[in-house]
Amino acid sequence: MALNIVLVEPEIPQNTGNIARTCALTETVLHLVRPLGFSVDDKHLKRAGLDYWDLVEIHYYDSFKELLEVNSREHFFYSTTKGKQRYTDMKYFDGCFLVFGKETKGLPMDLLEENWDRTIRIPMKEGIPRSLNLSNSVNIVLYEALRQINFPGLE
Repeated sequence: MALNIVLVEPEIPQNTGNIARTCALTETVLHLVRPLGFSVDDKHLKRAGLDYWDLVEIHYYDSFKELLEVNSREHFFYSTTKGKQRYTDMKYFDGCFLVFGKETKGLPMDLLEENWDRTIRIPMKEGIPRSLNLSNSVNIVLYEALRQINFPGLE
């Protein structure tokens, strides 16, 4: 089994490329939920992912509902600045899904409200209108999950 990163409607190709590179290097599965803010043929996307694209298992979905239809809801953790608990307070497990929203708006509030007990946040200074870059946030949460499951298959 592997960990899973879900990007819901990502907008910036360089972020998705960087995340794909991380997924390749950690044997993490990448799930992309449309609409995407770029073409998967985008030169910036390919450049950011470098030569890792053939090493990443990627699944595409037309909606978040479609993703949920083939995966168990209780395996999902939702990353948001409004999260109920810190990302380090959760117990992750092999096969879980770490869900991230689009760069400009994050995850939809109705999705967060339906899953409030599974929302996570990265502690940040309050009062600043921006949050961490999406690819940085994915790396922070992913590596905590990997640490908890003892970095399977990684040196």
